[in-house]
Amino acid sequence: MLAQLASIEIKGRAPKTGYDRDLFGAGWKDPDRNGCDARNDVLGRDLLNTTAKPGTHGCVITTGTLYDPFTGKTIHFIRGQGTSTKVQIDHVVALSDAWQKGAQQLDAGDRLEFANDPLNLLAVDGPTNASKGDGDAATWLPPNKEFRCDYVARQTAVKAKHGLWMTRAEHDAIHATITNQCPNQGAFATSG
Repeated sequence: MLAQLASIEIKGRAPKTGYDRDLFGAGWKDPDRNGCDARNDVLGRDLLNTTAKPGTHGCVITTGTLYDPFTGKTIHFIRGQGTSTKVQIDHVVALSDAWQKGAQQLDAGDRLEFANDPLNLLAVDGPTNASKGDGDAATWLPPNKEFRCDYVARQTAVKAKHGLWMTRAEHDAIHATITNQCPNQGAFATSG
């Protein structure tokens, strides 16, 4: 894990000028071409005991149980107005953070891939995700301390895979988390 972290360039944060969520593609896409958009793929991957809307080939997840990695709580997901926001799909490396650390230099196709990359997506507690905003590891870590090692390892893998950089503060926060809490943490694979 520390070798992967060491492979990432350390630079300052670029200006947020020009950032727009739509520069990463409007809405969820189906990058793996399995007929399901990335949001429903992640719900299907991260929730247990899921049910899907009939006639959608299992793509539109309507209910399920999330053991939320950010809080450690159990959340019962029900698709619908006023309930779907209880479970959100987090970009582990936030799109705005990515924009300020190299994504503005990527072409539109690469940004679309980044925004829909399963490595960078997790189903999580909605309010906790909202509190994260576009924070990186220097400014925000999950309240569930048992998940922090996996979280920073995933952030590191995403940045390595997509050629993004880190600030010194972000790098140092990740390094400290790994060395102090989980020195044997393995790196996430970046292929695929």
